[in-house]
Formats: sequence, C-alpha cells, structure tokens
Amino acid sequence: MSADTDDGPRRIGLLKGIELTPRQILYLIVGVLALFAVPEIEGLSSSLRTQTIYLGLCWGIAALGLNLLLRHTELVSFGHAAYFGGGAYGSALAAQYAGVEEALLLVLIGVLLATSLAVAIGWLVSGYLDIYFSLLTLAFNQLLFAIVMGSTDILGSDDGLAVRPQSDLIRPTLFGMEWSSRQFEVLSYYILIVVLLVMLFVTWRLVQSPFGRALDAIGQDRTRARFIGIPVKRYVWTTIVISGVYGGLAGGLYSISLLHVRPNGTLFVLRSGEILFMAILGGFQTLLGPIIGGIVLTYMLTELRFATEYWEFLTGFMLFLVVFLLPNGVIGSLPAILGGIKDRARNPGLVAEDASFIAALVGSKLRDAARTTKVLLFGVK
Repeated sequence: MSADTDDGPRRIGLLKGIELTPRQILYLIVGVLALFAVPEIEGLSSSLRTQTIYLGLCWGIAALGLNLLLRHTELVSFGHAAYFGGGAYGSALAAQYAGVEEALLLVLIGVLLATSLAVAIGWLVSGYLDIYFSLLTLAFNQLLFAIVMGSTDILGSDDGLAVRPQSDLIRPTLFGMEWSSRQFEVLSYYILIVVLLVMLFVTWRLVQSPFGRALDAIGQDRTRARFIGIPVKRYVWTTIVISGVYGGLAGGLYSISLLHVRPNGTLFVLRSGEILFMAILGGFQTLLGPIIGGIVLTYMLTELRFATEYWEFLTGFMLFLVVFLLPNGVIGSLPAILGGIKDRARNPGLVAEDASFIAALVGSKLRDAARTTKVLLFGVK
C-alpha cells in the first residue's frame, strides 16, 4: 500500500506502523544485502572478516538496548556490560555445568540470566536520576566483575570459561547438528542478521507505542510525568529490564562465536563505556545509529592494530574527529552532510567559506590549547 502526501515524498507501508519512502526502502534492501554478503566477499580484503562484523553487530545490539534509556528517558548507564557479560557467562555456565549442546538454547539461557540481573539491578536503581543513576549502574557492574574475578573454581576468574559442552564436541551444535568451523561461523552470522532485523523492528514498534511516548515524557520532565499519571519508577524499571534482554541476547551470541568468555572482554567497566560510546558514535537519536557505532568501533579496535603500530593513537584521533565534526553521530549527521553537498554543488563559493570557517575554528582551538598548556606548565596567563 502506498500513500501520496502533500508534506513529502510518497511512502509505502511495509508492516503495520512502518512506512518508508522508496529511497529508504532501497537503502534498507542494499544494507541488508550487504550484511548477508559479508561471508561471500570476505576474501576480497584481508581487513574484512566475518567475525569482526559479527562481533560489531553483537555490541551494536547491546548499544541498541542502552539507547532505549539514553534516548528516551535521558538516563546514562555506565553498567550495561553487566547484562552483556551476564548473557555471555550464562551461555558458558550452561555449556560447562549443564551439558547443554545446542547453541540457540545456550543463547536463550544467557538471555534469562541477563534479564534476571536487569530485574534486580533495575529495581534498585530505577528511582535515581542523573549522576546517581550512572554511578549506581557503574557500581553494580564493577561488583559483578569483582565476583567473577574472585571465583576461580566456578567462573574461572581471569581465565574465564569455555563455551563448549563437556563432551567430544569442539563447538555447540546448531539446529541439533554438528558443523565445521566455517559452516558454524557463517550459519551463526546469518542467524545474527535475522535476530538483528527482528530487534530493530521490535525497537521501532516499542518507541512508537504509548509506552515509548511515556518514556519520552519521563525523559523530558519526571515531575510532570508523575502528575499526568505515569508510574515513572515502574516504567524506568521495565525499560532497564528490556535493555537487559538486548544486552543478554548480544552477550549470548558473542559467546557462541568466540567459544570462550573472559571477564575483561565482557564485564570490565570499560566495556560499558564502549557500549555507551557506540550509541553516541553512530547517533543515539536514530534507530540504526547504535548498530553502525558498534560496527565502526569494533572494527577500529580489532583491525587497525594490524595496519599500524600506532593503532591506539589513530583510533582515538579518528573518534575525536567524529565527535568533534559529527556531534549527532555518523547516522544522525548524514542528512546535514548530504544537504551540504547538494548546496555546495549548486554554489561552489560555499566551499571557500567552509574552508575559512574551519581554519578559523581550528586556529581558535589551537590557541585555547596553547593558552591552557602555558597556564598549567608555567602559571602564565
């Protein structure tokens, strides 16, 4: 079904509640096909690896869950690695101690553990605001990390746990069948793409629902939201639990790919910071932003090290440029960038104005940095 409107281009209804323009549908099809084509074109470039994209999408799903809090309730969580790690460790524990062999069942068990953590943590922190909420989420994340690090017998401490059943299997089964390493990698990647599309659809419907509008009201003004009858604490708690489901799902999928989980890679507090930064990097005001942020940051952290020994500096510098030049994130800044390109194509004189503006801006920033350095080092203003 399609509709012509006086306010904009024709929109086509794909599913209930989702209407896209023909151009948006084209972008959607190209994006999905590109994701599905990754295993087939992996050999074209040494820097394009299916597992890197897989891990980036896992972290992106976790960032998508965090974005429900960040974008709609305006709460900043520094503890989302707790749910990601909960999902990963839930899968590992089920494989190690319960003998579960099916990969999808391992992921489901990981989701259940992460959701249980989100229920408990959410009930304790949902009544707090701003920095208190952030610090409490950080504290619970660090508490879980300390528990895992201190448990040598059950959780493996710093060595972590293998996600392999206690049998002759090298890796879990998929759909009850054993697969070779490459087959398992490709099948689990395709399963992840399907899960990602489902989660994006669920998120879209969620934010467009009355529940999503209530979250927006809470983010704008909690006091006013209470006055109009919204049970604020219960809604925030529910959002934390939903966000925990995303994190647990991402962690479970992560675990069956690497087949080993360690606390530093899943539960460490810096992982929480990375999840938050992924949402901001891609554009937390958009639906696809956290997913793109997850892919971009994971790629930088895993592939740049093979390109240069200064990969840490280069990663930090590139991220600095993105934040400095694209304050709305990669996806959030695209409309302005494309509009600017069209304007400059029609009026070349704008390019010179932009160059002058950028030069003046950079010069101002350098002067400020020099002045600050002089004050700090020599006490001279």
